[in-house]
Amino acid sequence: MKTSIQLIAPLALSFGANAVAQPAGFHDLVAIDAAVAAFTGAGIGVPGGANLPVDRRLRLAPCYAPLALSWHGTRQDNVLVQCPDPGGWRLFVAVSGNSRQDAAARNTLPPAVARGEAVTIAVEGDGFSVSQAGEAMEPGALGQWIRVRTSVKAVPIRARISRPGLVVVPVE
Repeated sequence: MKTSIQLIAPLALSFGANAVAQPAGFHDLVAIDAAVAAFTGAGIGVPGGANLPVDRRLRLAPCYAPLALSWHGTRQDNVLVQCPDPGGWRLFVAVSGNSRQDAAARNTLPPAVARGEAVTIAVEGDGFSVSQAGEAMEPGALGQWIRVRTSVKAVPIRARISRPGLVVVPVE
């Protein structure tokens, strides 16, 4: 004869798994969080990364093509995540901007790029790379994300420092 704990435990585990897992037939929201972290180069809650995880109450249609991510807004404080499938969806993920913590972290590593320095801005994706001259709008160390621009009147974009004098904007 089974005890009440032996009967209740499997039932409780099945409810717990369903409360955390995304229902079948919907896009995996954890995968969206991972894509945003890879795109920004910072995790959730970390300066430069998403402020919060994607709302788990969302029920997005499955996306069979790779997600398209890009910076959105004049301050580039949001990441636009799009499903390129016909009739696909899009959502915006808020990203933490330059904060005192970000500036403090930037000062702990030796700068690879100085503010106002001429840099090469490379846009890279699967099988291609395009580059153009630009200017760093803030200092940063290797691997950090900084704002750069291609001309005085151009809208600043965020790019990752690959090596001194070279910043990269990855395209997925």
